[in-house]
Amino acid sequence: MSKGTLFIVTAPSGAGKTSLVKALIGREQNIRVSVSHTTRAKRPNEEDGVNYHFVDKAEFMDMLQRGSFFESAEVYGNHYGTSQLWVNEQLDAGLDVILEIDWQGAVQVRNLDSNACSIFILPPSLETLKTRLLDRAQDDTETIEKRMKQAVAEISHVAEADFVVINDDFDTALEDLAAIVRSYRLTIKYQEKKQAALLGSLSQGD
Repeated sequence: MSKGTLFIVTAPSGAGKTSLVKALIGREQNIRVSVSHTTRAKRPNEEDGVNYHFVDKAEFMDMLQRGSFFESAEVYGNHYGTSQLWVNEQLDAGLDVILEIDWQGAVQVRNLDSNACSIFILPPSLETLKTRLLDRAQDDTETIEKRMKQAVAEISHVAEADFVVINDDFDTALEDLAAIVRSYRLTIKYQEKKQAALLGSLSQGD
């Protein structure tokens, strides 16, 4: 069985990354989203094991020392990491995997897997991004200002991605995201993995 492919999805906080990925997973087959481990506090609408695996800093650092993470990063003073075991199990089963990670993690993954497809989701403007952060009412004013400054820093890395999606209209952005996944699955390097037997048979005239 051929291995799956990694799709990296990066975005500043409030750009709609999680909602878009959730909608994509609901309509595309053979693709899974990784649930990261984090030391940040669980929000009221979040569920452990669904949104994140919530752990304390001591447990996270122990996992980091044991090499349990495929990638890890510190964002807003909190630690995030992707389970190496889970990712490898999915890829070995032939499933594609989406990693919702920041640009630091994206750099680590691209260095480990040159075939990974990197997608950056952007808001239509900084003003819209701030409005979305205010509307979701999850952070105080000081935290939102920190997130806005961090957003500008994160967006400066957009050129490192393979694709860019502007999340102005959600449905349009979802169609764009799905189109990227489908088009990537039609590239020769992807098809050489997934359709090796067919391509070998056709090239031999069988």
